[in-house]
Amino acid sequence: MNNEEKILVNVTPNETRVAWVENGVLQEVWVERSNKRGLVGNIYIGKVERVLPGMQAAFVNIGLERAAFLHVSDVCHHAIGYPDTECDDIVKLLHPGQKIMVQVVKDPLGSKGARITMQVTIPSRMLVYMPIEKTLGVSQKIDSQEERERLREMVKQIPEYQGSEGGYIVRTVAEGVDFHEMRADMLYLQRLWNSIQDKARQARKPAVVYEDLPLYLRIMRDIPIDRIEKIRVDSTETLKKMQSFVDMYVMELADRVGLYQGERPIFDLYNIEEELQAALHKRVNLKSGGYLIIDQTEAMTTIDVNTGAFVGHRNLEETIYRTNLEATQAIARQLRLRNLGGIIILDFIDMEDSNHQQHVLGSLEKELSKDRVKTTISSISSLGLVEMTRKRTRESLERTLCEPCPVCSGRGTVKTAETVAYEIFREITRMARSFDAQTYRVIAAESVVSRIMDEESSSVAELEAFLNKSIRFQAESTYAAEQFDVVMM
Repeated sequence: MNNEEKILVNVTPNETRVAWVENGVLQEVWVERSNKRGLVGNIYIGKVERVLPGMQAAFVNIGLERAAFLHVSDVCHHAIGYPDTECDDIVKLLHPGQKIMVQVVKDPLGSKGARITMQVTIPSRMLVYMPIEKTLGVSQKIDSQEERERLREMVKQIPEYQGSEGGYIVRTVAEGVDFHEMRADMLYLQRLWNSIQDKARQARKPAVVYEDLPLYLRIMRDIPIDRIEKIRVDSTETLKKMQSFVDMYVMELADRVGLYQGERPIFDLYNIEEELQAALHKRVNLKSGGYLIIDQTEAMTTIDVNTGAFVGHRNLEETIYRTNLEATQAIARQLRLRNLGGIIILDFIDMEDSNHQQHVLGSLEKELSKDRVKTTISSISSLGLVEMTRKRTRESLERTLCEPCPVCSGRGTVKTAETVAYEIFREITRMARSFDAQTYRVIAAESVVSRIMDEESSSVAELEAFLNKSIRFQAESTYAAEQFDVVMM
């Protein structure tokens, strides 16, 4: 294994955080809160509310706050019994009040509702089941043509495949598996689909009929096994669930999953907490002295490259070239770390040398090839701009952890009271490991204390029981939303 890669899982009653660390450097992070779990992959029974012929789309009530958006290209003719598969007129395919099964492909973002499709897919460890479409595909990320053909023929030989109406895609992690493992995976998916259909038939109003796995299990299902050296989790209860999942579906990870028992909080390793804080700031410093400015809006994200204090050793053109070259690595990492998606404009410093331009573009393509999320990039324009897109399926890190600032009328963001509350809980836990105190007094903004005493009161009780200490809270009107102090008594 050339690179040392680890997965670190931090679990609290209300929040799960997962960090992917490569060679001691944080590369990706996922945050899932129990009251705000992502919807991507969930399957719903929905009711068509409005059909818009001008947009060739429909809005579907799936039981959420905002109606979901369904484009005509995502309508499944077979599922609604429409014989003409070439029809692309939304009015002929759907009508208000119609009951349909849909799956979320993009979480609600900002003011937009979820994006949905009728082309339902259900992933397992080695296969993706497509119950509506009879087809068989193999991941192109499996390099060997011979192995791809072996897997294709193996699936065809499984009795349950021959009698199945749906189709399958063989995932990259299936490389090298045997017949019995593949068949077990297929049987699991077919049983799961039958249970989903049973729930769908019983549904009398828009409702969820299938929810994807929680974050800590989803990661083990989707990560490339051969790259991960170890997985560590700081919760005994969660470890047991992960081990049960491993024993059933991912036995290759059995000797790599373990409990973190260090004295320091798990996210203090490799400066993950500091990296997360830095990822909420616009400015990213480069080692050379240059820096990036990252601005995220609802329409797009812009990344501006600046030389800063870097003056080079030969001339201005070399300084610009070296800064842009270094920036490609930082940009690719920040896109993954912050989970930035949609349209992204990269404003490189203008380069006159065409060879330098091609080298920078080549370096950017190389760095983006490491990203598991699909990206597309254009050539460098005469203004030094590169237009690119990165598939967006969930909120960015900033949108997950922060909210529009009430002081600056939405021009910036501050952490939510929920986020600050969880930081306070972690700080108390950290202090309890280092110091012996009977009581802790927390002084924080009124909104934070109100959140803790109301929605998070059960968490406080659990923390007091776990530490066997008393925790008191004091609201301070002069404290900013993110400001707090923990005093030992």
